[in-house]
Amino acid sequence: MPKKGKSAAVACEEEDEAPLKQRKMVRNGVPSPLNFDSPTSLFQSLIAPVGVQEFFQEYWEKKPLLLQRSDSTMATYYRSLFQLSDLKGLCSQGIKYDRDIILCRCVNGKKKVISKQGLVNHSQLKKDFDQKRATIQFHQPQRFKDELWRIQEQLECFFGALVGSNVYITPQESQGLPPHYDDVEVFILQLEGEKHWRLYQPTVPLACEYSLEPEERIGSPTHDITLKAGDLLYFPRGIIHQADTPTGVDHSTHLTLSTYQKTSWGDFLLDVFPSFLFDSMKSDITLREGLPRKLLMDASLPPGTAKQLSSFMRALADRMEQGQQELRPTGMKRDFVSNRLPPYLQDDSAIMPAGKMPTFGDTVCLRFVDHILVTVEPSEERTDEALELVVFLLHSLRNSRETHMMGNDAEEESSQGLRFPLSHLSALKQLQSGERLLVANLQLDLDSDKLNLALSLWSEGLLSMVNTHDPSAALAVFQSPGSVTGPWGPSCPLRPQLPPQPGPSHQLAQPQFLDAALYATSTSQYCEA
Repeated sequence: MPKKGKSAAVACEEEDEAPLKQRKMVRNGVPSPLNFDSPTSLFQSLIAPVGVQEFFQEYWEKKPLLLQRSDSTMATYYRSLFQLSDLKGLCSQGIKYDRDIILCRCVNGKKKVISKQGLVNHSQLKKDFDQKRATIQFHQPQRFKDELWRIQEQLECFFGALVGSNVYITPQESQGLPPHYDDVEVFILQLEGEKHWRLYQPTVPLACEYSLEPEERIGSPTHDITLKAGDLLYFPRGIIHQADTPTGVDHSTHLTLSTYQKTSWGDFLLDVFPSFLFDSMKSDITLREGLPRKLLMDASLPPGTAKQLSSFMRALADRMEQGQQELRPTGMKRDFVSNRLPPYLQDDSAIMPAGKMPTFGDTVCLRFVDHILVTVEPSEERTDEALELVVFLLHSLRNSRETHMMGNDAEEESSQGLRFPLSHLSALKQLQSGERLLVANLQLDLDSDKLNLALSLWSEGLLSMVNTHDPSAALAVFQSPGSVTGPWGPSCPLRPQLPPQPGPSHQLAQPQFLDAALYATSTSQYCEA
C-alpha cells in the first residue's frame, strides 16, 4: 500500500545516518524515473502504472505481466543501466569467462556453449559476438554497476529474499537459450534494441528447479510479444519461455532480475520442522520411544509404520497450530542475511558507530532496520549442561558486494552479528519494530543489561541517538539496584575484530559471533575525550 507518512524507523535513518547517494540522478546525469524513497516506492515505480496490491493479487505467481510504456525517459534510464558498449571498460577490470561471462547460442533447440577460459579480451569477445552470433551472458552485473546495486539492494529489502541479475546481449537473428523454465520469479527489463519473446503454459507450475523443455512438449505460445527499450515483462517461475533478437535489430540487451529461489512454503517447512520436532521430543515421550527391532534392516517398512508416522504428524500439527512451541526459521534467515547486498551507501564510514555513545538517558533507534534479522538458536558452546537457547542478531552491513549471488565461485565465509542471552529477545524486538526508545525503557530487568545492549548495538554501527540526553533517566541508573556504578566514560565498548565477509548464495556457513556481554568491559577508540 502507498505510504502516507514516514515511520519512526525511516525518520531515524534520515536524521542519523550518513547521506545516501543522490536519489534522483545516476551517472552521466541521466534522471531516474524510479522512486528510491523506500523499498515499496521503488517497486511501485518499477511496475507502474500497475499498483503493488494489484500486482500481488492478479499477477504474482499466477500469470505474466507486460508493460509496454513507449516512455523515452524510462528507455534512456534503462539504457544507462547496462549497454553493449560498457563491455570494453569491464574487460579492462579483469573479468573472466565462466565466472563473469558465458558465450552461448541456441542451435537446433539445444544450448551450445562457446568454451572460453581466462580473462576476457574485448576484441575477441566482439569478434565472437559478431561472427559466431553468440549471446553474451553477463553474470550479476550489480557487482560492477552502482545503479543496479542500488536497485537490487532495495528490492531485497522489499521482497525479503535474495535478488540476482543477469544481462543478455544477443545479435540480430540469433537466440541464446532454448525453451526452458526457471525456479525464480523473473522481471525482464529491455535495455537496448528489441527482443521477441514466446511464453508457454508451464508443465511444472511454480517450479522448484531449472529445466529445459523440448519444442515438441511445449505446444503453442500463450504470449508472443516484442519488447522495446523501456518495456518490462514479468512471469512466474515455471513459465516456459524462449527469446530471440528480430531481423533488422542490430542487437538486444536485456536485464533479468530474479528472486524467490528456494523461498516457498515447502522450503520454509524444511527449515522450521527439524527444530520443532526436536523440541517436541522433549515433552512427548511417545516420540522418544524406540523403533521396532530390526526396522532399519527390513527391505521395506513393515505394516503400520506409515500409520504410526501419520499419527505423530497429526499430533505435531495440532501442537504447531495451538502455538505450544516457538517456530525457529534460522537456516533461511541466515542464508538471506549472509548473502544479500550490503546497504547502498556513499562510503564505508557510514556503517561505523554514529555520534556519541548512548547513555541511560538517551533516546535511541536501530539503524539499517531492513538489514537486521533476529533468530533464536541453540548456543554453540559445547557443555555437559542441557541445551541453551540464545539470541543472534544478524546483519548485512559489511557483506561483500563483489561476491553477491556468485554461488560456489565465492569463498565460503561466516555470518556477521551479535549474540545475546534469551532474556534480551523482547528488548531486541522493541528496537526492531522501529520504535524510538529511551535506553531506560528497554524491556530488560537490570539497568546494566539495558546499557550494555545499547552500547553493543552502537559499537556494531546498528544504533544511533535521536534526541538529547535525559538527566533524570541517567541519575536513575546510579540509584537503582544492579545498575552500572560510577561515572560512565572510561568503560567504553571495545570495537571488536570484524567477522569475515559473507559466503556464497544458498550455502550456509557456521557463524562467528561476538558475545555482546564482552562489549562493556574495556576501553575503545570511540571513547569521548
